Amino acid sequence: MTQLDERPRVGDTVSGVAEGDGEVRGKGLGKGSVGLVGSAVIGISTVAPVYCLTSTLGSTAGQVGLQMPAVFLAGFLPMLLVAFAYRELNKDMPDCGTSFTWTVKAFGPRIGWMCGWGLVIATIIVLSNLAGVATSYFWLLAGEITSDPDIAALDHNKFVHIATCLTLIAAATAISYRGMTATKGVQYTLVGLQLLVLAVFVAMAFQKASAGTFDTGVHFSWQWMNPFAVESMGAFTAGLSLSIFMYWGWDTCLTANEETIGSAKTPGRASLIAMVVLVGSYLATGVAAQMAVGSGDKGLGLGNPETSGNVFAALAGPVMGPVLGILLFVAVLASAAASLQTTFIPVARTVLAMSTYEALPASYARVHPRFKTPGRATVTAGVATGAFYTVMTLVSENVLTDTIFALGLMICFYYSLTAFACAWYFRGDLRRSARDLFFKGVFPILGGLLLAAVFVKTLTDAWDPSYGSGSTIPGLGVGSVFVIGVGLLALGAVIMLITQRRSPAFFRGEILTKSTPSLVVED
Repeated sequence: MTQLDERPRVGDTVSGVAEGDGEVRGKGLGKGSVGLVGSAVIGISTVAPVYCLTSTLGSTAGQVGLQMPAVFLAGFLPMLLVAFAYRELNKDMPDCGTSFTWTVKAFGPRIGWMCGWGLVIATIIVLSNLAGVATSYFWLLAGEITSDPDIAALDHNKFVHIATCLTLIAAATAISYRGMTATKGVQYTLVGLQLLVLAVFVAMAFQKASAGTFDTGVHFSWQWMNPFAVESMGAFTAGLSLSIFMYWGWDTCLTANEETIGSAKTPGRASLIAMVVLVGSYLATGVAAQMAVGSGDKGLGLGNPETSGNVFAALAGPVMGPVLGILLFVAVLASAAASLQTTFIPVARTVLAMSTYEALPASYARVHPRFKTPGRATVTAGVATGAFYTVMTLVSENVLTDTIFALGLMICFYYSLTAFACAWYFRGDLRRSARDLFFKGVFPILGGLLLAAVFVKTLTDAWDPSYGSGSTIPGLGVGSVFVIGVGLLALGAVIMLITQRRSPAFFRGEILTKSTPSLVVED
């Protein structure tokens, strides 16, 4: 068993498998802590559908207009194809390192290390944004309940905002630190609440649309499902990038695989269930909202730049009324808070795996002897999130906004690498059956190519200073989104070179290779 201050060593035995040189290492996590439903709930929670909708529904409508539902479907396609890759890789290698472990075994230690870095830095960015949104809705909700605008205005006080944000981050870190059982119990309540309120909003939006309550409302058309009707490729790519962000996080089901009952199959099934729930929720909400208020840039229209960054704050009262509208504020707060807590799972377990395989310092492989969680990695992720958010908020609000745009680059980067890793790792299996050909080869390659294309297109567009918030880096004349995205990847490369000097065995390919046998996790 892995103790608090020990890294799993060669010769340790986990689930009946004696570990020798080059074998997959056990990490001491609490196996059997979560089942199929719990795993799917954690995946949905990490994505945070209500938070994603209020943050991007308006922005997507502003980019592609009435084709918003089509873009939601277009964003779902590459995610579904990549999900098949994750499922197949997890069957063969149920390791909490997921993308890191799999790409190392497929492409070698350096590409695998950078893939792991992409996942870690993307998660830190999302955690900081989730904490900020949860903080804003906390004070907004407090103001609504007390009918005191001065209380709601406290969110604009940077000291109060940052203090509240750090408190929420600390609470989420503490819950994640205590293990998957505590995480699962909290998530059932928070996810159930947000999906229930979202269903009420959709029903009432349809009712308002049929009654013609709002002048900006439009009648439904199947043309909304046609992605080729988007006016330009640039608009389509921008909308697609936002759509991809809305699905990000379902792979948390896989990073908890060593703690899941049926670790080889359950996480893959849970991720597919989560994605079906998400695409259904997004389509229903998008269509209902568009029918009720339209996608224009005036009044309650979804594309109104004054409200597009927080659609539900503008629509809660008009669609649901003053009383039920408060429930929508509660749902957004619950969504952001729930995702804030579960998003610690992938970053902590990826760091744990990287440390276990000697790709990071040994201290991050410490697992709490009672809670069976990567305690040091979880706390470090919480501290990094708090520090990142505080610095970005104090320096510039535009910088924080642009990091979210840069997040799309990170997502496409490590998802596409993982998809390609699947096809390459299983290349010897592709002629065995039609199933292996499509699920291990064709589907992952298509998903990887689609995400790689979005990565390149976003990188090209981000060179323009007008992309994102429109801010530039003084003296460079390049968009901030481009500098942040490329800069974070470059930072990862520098850290990798430093780590290579301290952990040469991993980078020589002596710790984790394609021939490394998979860890058997008893279910």
